[in-house]
Amino acid sequence: MRYRNVIPAVFIDRPNRFIAHVDIGGRTETVHVKNTGRCRELLLPGAEVWLSGSDNPARKTAYDLIAVRKATGLLVNIDSQAPNTVAREWLDTQRFDTVRPEYPHGLSRLDFMMERGDERFLMEVKGCTLERNGIGYFPDAPTERGAKHLRELANAADCKPVLLFVIQMDGITVVRGNHETDLAFCQALEDAENAGVKVVFLPCHVEPDSLSFVKNGNEPQL
Repeated sequence: MRYRNVIPAVFIDRPNRFIAHVDIGGRTETVHVKNTGRCRELLLPGAEVWLSGSDNPARKTAYDLIAVRKATGLLVNIDSQAPNTVAREWLDTQRFDTVRPEYPHGLSRLDFMMERGDERFLMEVKGCTLERNGIGYFPDAPTERGAKHLRELANAADCKPVLLFVIQMDGITVVRGNHETDLAFCQALEDAENAGVKVVFLPCHVEPDSLSFVKNGNEPQL
């Protein structure tokens, strides 16, 4: 996926989870943060960030904050909508006969339902933006909704359930549950794996204006 009208800026602060203040060439601008997670290790004063300009003149904010460079130099895409877009691009390479987004199942609406011949798959997508010592972790904030989706997958006996982690940074190939932040999610993840849910990691390449899954011949397959 690719963004339009991308410009660099410097992060100042984040008054709440929806907006941030940034410096654009000496001018302070209020921008929308496309991630309601904490992002505490990313959105630090002075951090280099990238913004995508909106074409909607009616918006209160002219820009979305989409990427940030950590002090280590690692570039991280923090757009919480991007993982589903990249997941769909990857699914289009998996030879499915049918791919349906936002599929209702039980008490939830899961991200994708796929069919290939007589096989039916249900898939939930999670984006990983938290990295420690070369390993990805999820979530970076408590998510009861995430645990609920895992329970739905674990109870999906009529299909092949899949949890896909889209890794929104380069060089990370595995994601673990973040016990420090959400023990309930981590337990739901363990229960889901024990129930037969397939956990798939999708490594990605990040540029300031794009996020794409890595095509190196070792992409995961379903």
